[in-house]
Amino acid sequence: MISAIVYQLTRNLTMDEIKRSGFDTYFVDHTTGIYPIAASGVPFDAKTFAVKGDVIADLTEDLAAEQKARVSYDNILRLVDDPDVRDPIKFLREREIVHFQRFGEANHTHLSRFFKK
Repeated sequence: MISAIVYQLTRNLTMDEIKRSGFDTYFVDHTTGIYPIAASGVPFDAKTFAVKGDVIADLTEDLAAEQKARVSYDNILRLVDDPDVRDPIKFLREREIVHFQRFGEANHTHLSRFFKK
């Protein structure tokens, strides 16, 4: 969804708009194609998925990832006024909250089985 939003926002940019917005360095490497990169400029990397093979550790990692995504969406909502951007971001934010709740329930269920006498 984020890629679709970025595409919609950039597909009709003029060269002047690209230069004025600071999008020119990205444009040189990727034109207006979607390249998964953080706002800081760090490209996506598979190391993002930290899997240990331990249910408790992996669910805890999942919980943290959902909260980090939610914070990113919160920050986008602080910066953007366009309802065509805000509405899908709000949807994604809510989805992160539900995922966090489900991972928390799974973690609680697993922990309660683990610590049963």
